[in-house]
Amino acid sequence: MSVTASASPRGETEKAGGETIREVLEEQGRVARAAARKVALLSTDQKNKALQAMAQALRDQQEDILAANAVDVAGARERDVPSALIDRLTLNPDRIEAMAEGLEAVAALPDPVGRGVGQWRLANGMEVQQVRVPLGVVGMIYEARPNVTADAAGLCLKAGNAVILRGSGEALNSNRAICQAIAKAAEEAGVPHGAIQLVDDVSRESALELMRLDKYLDVLIPRGGAGLIRAAVENATVPVLETGVGNCHIYVDESAEPDKATAIVLNAKLQRPGVCNAVETLLVHESLAGSWLPEVAAKLAEQGVELRGCQRAREAVPTMLPASEDDWHREYLDLILAVRVVDSLDAAVDHINAYGTGHSEAIVTSDYRRARRFVDAVDAAVVYANASTRFTDGFQFGLGAEIGISTQKLHARGPMGLEALTSTKYVVLGDGHVRP
Repeated sequence: MSVTASASPRGETEKAGGETIREVLEEQGRVARAAARKVALLSTDQKNKALQAMAQALRDQQEDILAANAVDVAGARERDVPSALIDRLTLNPDRIEAMAEGLEAVAALPDPVGRGVGQWRLANGMEVQQVRVPLGVVGMIYEARPNVTADAAGLCLKAGNAVILRGSGEALNSNRAICQAIAKAAEEAGVPHGAIQLVDDVSRESALELMRLDKYLDVLIPRGGAGLIRAAVENATVPVLETGVGNCHIYVDESAEPDKATAIVLNAKLQRPGVCNAVETLLVHESLAGSWLPEVAAKLAEQGVELRGCQRAREAVPTMLPASEDDWHREYLDLILAVRVVDSLDAAVDHINAYGTGHSEAIVTSDYRRARRFVDAVDAAVVYANASTRFTDGFQFGLGAEIGISTQKLHARGPMGLEALTSTKYVVLGDGHVRP
């Protein structure tokens, strides 16, 4: 369903045929709502066959998807988009294969729909059951990561939901190609028409209107930077399932093995610097400032990482730029790393709890008791001992693909897989019972 935006005299955005974006989205919502009722009744086998067909469609239409993606990447380069963000946008055969394997992994997972959460018998003989059910219609607004199109569609389908996807302008051609491939494959496998839809308008108005499509959407999931998430929280009339900004930290404790600490920090910063689970601040115990810190700083600098340090960090590594208060709050999504020397584990925990976004935090230490204290004291969705923050990922956690990483505490927290896309209902079995 295509929407060409233009300003109308009334200030509403219209498509070429005269319909407003609101009208087009309401029609998509109506179709999705009808589809959701049917998707909820699909058997596990039907959903799995559709997911496998969607995976094969990505492989079969790889050339078309890569051609569309090349247009998006070329446009991003013309606009001087940072290299780390271009990396998030770029597809290649390996990444398309990973998308396909993600769909197959979801197909292999147990179906959450209908799963019992609890069951008990009341004193009056009635049986009460709590079971998992689909959310209904999921709205998804996300930024320039075209793999999210396939991941979100697959997870929503397996959890018995319909989904309306609204990606960014940077990835529009890629998202179109991916959505067309998987939606057609799903329908041919028996999934009702309208279960997987893409909003073809990428104006700010379309995002705002989707946030307010409460007549048809059961939940809205924004996946992107702080600006997008804040806009959703402030403007949505649909319940929002937040995915969080990743200002992630690694604390290297005084007992850390130097080689292990170096490998973890390099991986967490360099493996993919433009993603939310990349490390943004390195905290170093003061006992390592004069020895280990210069070594790891040199290796980071060799890879093009700009270091911004506190006064004590700059005394150990004079080439560091001075860090400002703003740097401790930043999610750089780039080859930039803030560095602070701290007096103790408690000081590191205090820094993380003050500046962190509750995403992913790590300690490197050889002392089990100190690791345990860190894990217990840090308030985040995922806390690591002696591992890179880059593992915060639904696929890595065995969830198949993921819908996003939640840093809130209601309904879901951390990498959100199938279970996060369901709710529950109570089923009560009686035998003519009436309340006295």
